[in-house]
Amino acid sequence: MTEINQDTVIKITDITKIYRIGNIKVSALRGINLEIKRGQFVAIMGPSGSGKSTLMNIIGCLDTPTSGQYYLNGIDISKLNDNELAGIRNKEVGFVFQTFNLLSRTNIYGNVELPLIYSKDRIANKKRKILNAIESVGLSDWIKHRPSELSGGERQRVAIARALVNGPSIILADEPTGNLDSRTGEEIMLIFQKLNDEGKTIILVTHELDIAKHTHKIIYLRDGIIHGEEEVKKQLSAEEILREMPKLEDRLVENI
Repeated sequence: MTEINQDTVIKITDITKIYRIGNIKVSALRGINLEIKRGQFVAIMGPSGSGKSTLMNIIGCLDTPTSGQYYLNGIDISKLNDNELAGIRNKEVGFVFQTFNLLSRTNIYGNVELPLIYSKDRIANKKRKILNAIESVGLSDWIKHRPSELSGGERQRVAIARALVNGPSIILADEPTGNLDSRTGEEIMLIFQKLNDEGKTIILVTHELDIAKHTHKIIYLRDGIIHGEEEVKKQLSAEEILREMPKLEDRLVENI
């Protein structure tokens, strides 16, 4: 029996994933070992075909490994069926996607409420949870607005609030700044950094090194294996970058 430290939120041991395309076997993951502590802020990087999307799907309980073990918050995910996976996914994982994935005809409140609607558990203080999540991303005054009335950065804030509302064990962010300009991307990273400072465990999938440098640790994937890991000794501060941006913009205008 695998022993899990109480400080460990994710423990992956010898995970493989093999896809079958006709008679051809494709090894997307080839023996991944990974441990993430509670409260860590981790980035996963890798080129196309490296296996990072497959690893993200397994971490997010969207898929199961071919072999190996995956424990999420002490639960052996690798042995669960589809219905059990759906329950764990809703309870333990908050998703933030590059394309936001919001319901266009539903206002902010309704979009943030969705994970609670899908939950099979009785939710106490449901309205307060929703309002607190929306307040945490600075959108309390926009609660009745629909996604079409929001900027890209505001839509991503809604997605973050939706990810938070169930109090998940991890927040899994897939290229969360990919559709945003530099300033808005830094504003989103500032939210993630503040959530991490409050103790949230965040896993960020990105192809941008500048974004990855906002985290504590970068995991590099290549050809389905972990190619290397890097502790970020000097974490980039989104707050400091945002303070410097007006000065940089002024200098650019002077040079035109």
